[in-house]
Order: sequence, then C-alpha cells, then structure tokens
Amino acid sequence: MEQDKKNHPGTAAVLSFIFNGLGQLYNGQILKGLVIIFLSAVSMLVFIIGSVLIGLWLLGKILSIKLLICGLVLFCMGLVSICILGIYSILDAYRVAVKK
Repeated sequence: MEQDKKNHPGTAAVLSFIFNGLGQLYNGQILKGLVIIFLSAVSMLVFIIGSVLIGLWLLGKILSIKLLICGLVLFCMGLVSICILGIYSILDAYRVAVKK
C-alpha cells in the first residue's frame, strides 16, 4: 500500500519563514529553493556590508560622506531585498504546497 505524499502548506510556509528557500526544498523544488537561498545569502551580505560602513562612519573611523552614502544605499538595498525574498518565499511555498 503506497502512502500518499501530500505536503502540508503550513509546514512549507513555516519552513520558509525560518529560512528562505526551505519551504521550496520541502515541496521538492530543489533548484528554486537553492536559488532563493543563494539570493538570500547575497542580500544578507549586502545588508551586512552596508551596516559595517554605517557603523564605521558612526565610530568616526570613516570620515568620507561618500562611504556613508554608499553604506546607506547598500543597507537599504539589502533590507528591501531580504523582505521581498522572504515574503515571496513564504507565499510561494504555501501556494505550491496547496496545489500538490
């Protein structure tokens, strides 16, 4: 007797909430999950670099206003892309699990 393998939408959404891309891996979308994980890592790196530049400026280690502006831009780009990827990952994992 074969067991019917049905993914639970709530589990997929929670996994994507914990870490972007895990819900896609749970649903069997390996490539999509790995791409989302990679993009999330790049977004986090951009966010961290922007945060470090802002922090160094606040500590007085960097006096250039150009580096501060660069840090602010990187910080905002990283934050926005993290949020967009997170929301997309959760909604996509839930939607795909419902269809299966």
